[in-house]
Amino acid sequence: MFKKILVPTDASQFSRRAFIVALDLAKILGAEVELFHVSHLSEVFMGYTVSYGVAISQSDLDKNGEIALDITMENLDITVPVTRKLKSGHPVSTIIEEIKEANIDLVVMGSHGYGVIAGSVMGSVSQRVLQRTECPVLIVK
Repeated sequence: MFKKILVPTDASQFSRRAFIVALDLAKILGAEVELFHVSHLSEVFMGYTVSYGVAISQSDLDKNGEIALDITMENLDITVPVTRKLKSGHPVSTIIEEIKEANIDLVVMGSHGYGVIAGSVMGSVSQRVLQRTECPVLIVK
């Protein structure tokens, strides 16, 4: 039934909980897990950084994405196949694209996360993915 599970992460405690649930499900179902992080495009930060003379490169944002993947996997006993993937873009649309491209059967997401402006749009990525995808989505509190 569910052979490929996608877990988008932003390194929040909610994403980590979702990853742990996905690992448990994958073990029971004999599925594989894809841990996925979307790095924002550097242009998103342009208005915040140019006025301060600070430049954020895409490679810096992608390095932070690798760190988010590391943090999510940190100190876990992983006994199922897990692949890590990092892409740059808008979180919701990039997650939706990945669901289609990777033939994902189930998405497991945390109920809240850290957005560009923490606290102002908590849970909006989860809600939008839930609304826009055709595959089942499990939201973990």
